[in-house]
Amino acid sequence: MTTTTATRPSNALHIGLWAAQGLLALAFLAAGSMKLTTPNAELIEAGMLWVERFPSFMRYVIGSSEVLGAVGLVLPAATGIQPKLTPLAAAGLTTVMLLATADHAMAGEFGALPVNFVLGSLAAFVAWGRYTAAPIEER
Repeated sequence: MTTTTATRPSNALHIGLWAAQGLLALAFLAAGSMKLTTPNAELIEAGMLWVERFPSFMRYVIGSSEVLGAVGLVLPAATGIQPKLTPLAAAGLTTVMLLATADHAMAGEFGALPVNFVLGSLAAFVAWGRYTAAPIEER
């Protein structure tokens, strides 16, 4: 008779995931808050030319998605209440970054692509890590 033992994820993986979650939360909280509170003209002046290509309500949709995603990256995992929401938030932010990458590429704004790639990759890492490799236990 063979027995299997569940392997615990390494502390390094947990630390790496928490670091990624914290950095992503700060980045998306800042970016989303800026989109929600800054007038279109100032966003365009700051180089966010995509604001001109989309209906004005879309910056509120995107900004809200980023703020809620930032909260979802940290709060459920930190409290242990519905921690399965953390990988879902990370997957949602990965999707936001994929869509941003596509929009910037189609508009020829190639300077924005490295930031989109890094943030999207980190969000995908958190989605994978918190869903499969190192999920947080519910309290």
